[in-house]
Amino acid sequence: MTNPPHPSPLAGYEAAAAQLTDDRNDDGKSLRNTQTGVPSTAYSQFPSPLDNGIRGGFDVHIYHVQTAPDQVQYSQDLWARIRLEFPELRIYRRWDQPVGPHPVGMFEVNLSTPAEFGAFVPWLVVWRGPLSVLVHPNSTETDVGVGEREERNHVERAFWLGERWPLVTGIFRRM
Repeated sequence: MTNPPHPSPLAGYEAAAAQLTDDRNDDGKSLRNTQTGVPSTAYSQFPSPLDNGIRGGFDVHIYHVQTAPDQVQYSQDLWARIRLEFPELRIYRRWDQPVGPHPVGMFEVNLSTPAEFGAFVPWLVVWRGPLSVLVHPNSTETDVGVGEREERNHVERAFWLGERWPLVTGIFRRM
């Protein structure tokens, strides 16, 4: 996978950035930011190139090791709890063996909006127990092939809760 050049995160904000100060809020620690009265659009939609369509912005893969009975049971219980507490989310079946790029058993949850992401990920931080979790975006770039885009999403743009597992990335090169 070749890493594309990263555009400046300040693109379009250069003039405003030049006016930032080191003034502190009343707590004496945090920095004072100029309020515009307009919240970021990131509260209501994922930033481009993340998918705001039917595929959804993020996939959450919750891993369990089949040879660890405590993880298998916890995974089954967590899967049921998620289905009960978050019935609005798209939740898939549990796999007890590796599937796709995932090296151990897992199940997947899709997060289609920033609100779902904001509710589910903190909840999962508390409830993931002994399980590892891969959270990766779904993007819509067309400047690269599907395999390169998927590898970028699963590796470069992903983050982990718990132990990081090495993914089987060769599957992306065959896409």
